[in-house]
Amino acid sequence: MCGRARLADDWSEIKIRLKFDSDAPAPNYEYNHNLAPTERMMTAIRSEGGKRTPRMMKWGLIPSWAKDTKLQYSTINARSEEFTTKPAFKDAWKRGQRCLCVMTNFYEWKKLDGKGKEKQPYAIFMAGRKPMVMAGLWSTWRDPLNGEEVLSCTILTCGPNNAMAEIHNRMPCILGESDWAKWLGEESASNDELLALLAPCPDEWLEIFPVDKKVGNVRNKGPELILPVTS
Repeated sequence: MCGRARLADDWSEIKIRLKFDSDAPAPNYEYNHNLAPTERMMTAIRSEGGKRTPRMMKWGLIPSWAKDTKLQYSTINARSEEFTTKPAFKDAWKRGQRCLCVMTNFYEWKKLDGKGKEKQPYAIFMAGRKPMVMAGLWSTWRDPLNGEEVLSCTILTCGPNNAMAEIHNRMPCILGESDWAKWLGEESASNDELLALLAPCPDEWLEIFPVDKKVGNVRNKGPELILPVTS
């Protein structure tokens, strides 16, 4: 978790909500109702000039030392309890390469039987349908074959709040607006203060409902994927 998401907010809304720099160019993205690992995710970073800047990044962090992109499938998430010492993530953490991962909502699957063969997908939104902002890390990797620079990211996860515990034992670290600047390094904070932000959000922040199982197929990309169904 989190392994599937949705990005379907207008850029104008995201720009205002995230307080991106007024001169920041609009990122090149299309609505994606079933965003899967290795696809491009919208992020916010603090640029060298200290401005909040949008970047589209590959979902699945590729460490700068990686020889190829194979690792990205196992690095879409980083556990908040251990990422600071994990080889794939510790360099980004030490370098202060923290980002905000921005999405409309994410999906999670609830096991309906003991073996997990039967599962019900759920859509998880912010209450009021505001853009969802998660704590993340990012990295720059250069492809040894063609020299292309690839930006990639991971979403940090924590234990669930009461609402998410009904579905899954993990959830993304969703940040409130008052903590965005601190996580990005726009406001000073110690490592302990930053790590303290990586906790489950309040239950009332979330709106959760079951959706059709066809969201499990990455080829399905239509807006009907977020229509509520009877679980």
